[in-house]
Amino acid sequence: MPKVTIIPSRVNPSTHQLISSSGLKRRVAGYARVSTDSDEQFTSYSAQIDYYTKKIQANPEWSFVKVYTDEGISALNTKKRVGFNEMIKDALAGKIDLIVTKSVSRFARNTVDSLITIRKLKEKGVECYFEKENIYTMDSKGELLITIMSSLAQEESRSISENVTWGQRKSFSDGKVHLAFKNFLGYRKNENGKIEIVESEANTVRSIYSYFISGETPVSICRHLEETGIKSPMRKDKWRQSTVISILKNEKYKGDALLQKSFTVDFLQKKLKKNNGEVPQYYVHNSHPAIISAEDWEAVQLEFSKRAALPTYHNTSNKFQGKVRCASCGGVYGAKVWHSTSEYRKVIYQCDSKFNKGKSKCKTPHLTEEQIERAFMKAYDLIGENRTAASETCDMIIKDLKDTKAIDDEVRELSADLDIVAEKASQMVNENASKAQSQEEYEKKYNVLCKKFDSIKSRIAELANEKTKRTVKAQSVADFKKCLEKDNKNIGCWNQALWNSSVDEALVHADGTIEFKFYNGLSIIEEIGR
Repeated sequence: MPKVTIIPSRVNPSTHQLISSSGLKRRVAGYARVSTDSDEQFTSYSAQIDYYTKKIQANPEWSFVKVYTDEGISALNTKKRVGFNEMIKDALAGKIDLIVTKSVSRFARNTVDSLITIRKLKEKGVECYFEKENIYTMDSKGELLITIMSSLAQEESRSISENVTWGQRKSFSDGKVHLAFKNFLGYRKNENGKIEIVESEANTVRSIYSYFISGETPVSICRHLEETGIKSPMRKDKWRQSTVISILKNEKYKGDALLQKSFTVDFLQKKLKKNNGEVPQYYVHNSHPAIISAEDWEAVQLEFSKRAALPTYHNTSNKFQGKVRCASCGGVYGAKVWHSTSEYRKVIYQCDSKFNKGKSKCKTPHLTEEQIERAFMKAYDLIGENRTAASETCDMIIKDLKDTKAIDDEVRELSADLDIVAEKASQMVNENASKAQSQEEYEKKYNVLCKKFDSIKSRIAELANEKTKRTVKAQSVADFKKCLEKDNKNIGCWNQALWNSSVDEALVHADGTIEFKFYNGLSIIEEIGR
């Protein structure tokens, strides 16, 4: 006759609490979370903390651990939820026996995250209780119910996300502009909800544009702003180069707004991606008051393009911005410090390729700042002796550069060819899907079309680049003309803005001369004074 030993149950079926003969209490923690920072949610958040603190402490069979919290955090992903992650870490370390929270959606709206976390806890003997659904995870039906409830919560999140996205895109298509005023320099929302200019901040924006147009780099602009004690948009003493560039490139400062620059790729991960044409964009003209004129804003964008062609422009120690070059090898004249730690310290400019290994040594001389400046002033004064002729030359060059009819005509023809090639490729794909044919032949023909398509696209890009270069050049010549007409006197001293707007290139020759090539096409050779 077999002997049967009864092993008593360790869990109370009505309370789902462990029955301990030793009299030890279950260590219980609460979890509270709200997903926004609004005042209404704050009330809910405070109420949750108070509720779980009192609830756990009131149960004689429970030992209160703490209430873990996350405020203003989405439940879709657990990675950024500090309170949640701390709670799970403590539970897995054996500090918690039971976690009590309001509902499955408070815990996680991502089905995968929810199940993985609950299974990890179950392996360590840690139970979760969801009050709203009355689910204990140690219950035999618990995981099935949690799977269903988490899926429903996840679908609810998807629905909310899609509704929000639809609302945003409807707002965009209606031309409604919203600014992050807290970190946006120069604007605020008035009592009527309209965008208005903050003059004190707008003056900072105007200064940044003025500095840049006059030849300053973003790094040197940061230095100017910090020296004058101007706060950044984040109200910091330190300015970042990226902040200055962002202000210079933001179309909102000219009163326009490009909407939907980025979009949410995945509602679960909440990942933002730069919009490269995946979803529609909306450009709103004159949506709010402008701080910068459209002309000045366009001039700054052209200046960015101009500087992109000068690889050394970012070097703030080179006041000549990479325009001084070696006539022998084409290398840029960069600043070098001689005797840096002695009283004989001296800054000179010489060809950066002068001592490169494997190259013949350039015979062009080194120069001081003063030598380059004096030679430039003399050359510019020579042009000034006949300003009328120089100005007329500028007009002719500008007219020629702005005549892009041949480029535009070729782009139109190529665009039409591109559409034809794309249509042929589409027909070929459809035909291959509906009719049996040699795949080798199909691949061969399809690849020919692809190569043609890429070739046309490449040519269109080249033409667009050429048009941009002509536009930049025309603007440079126009700026030079303004300088010529501005003052009839000779240059009395070095003028950085004049250098920026007049000199295209300055070539240093081995015979001790500098050839200045101006934006109006004139070249003047000056001897280097000692």
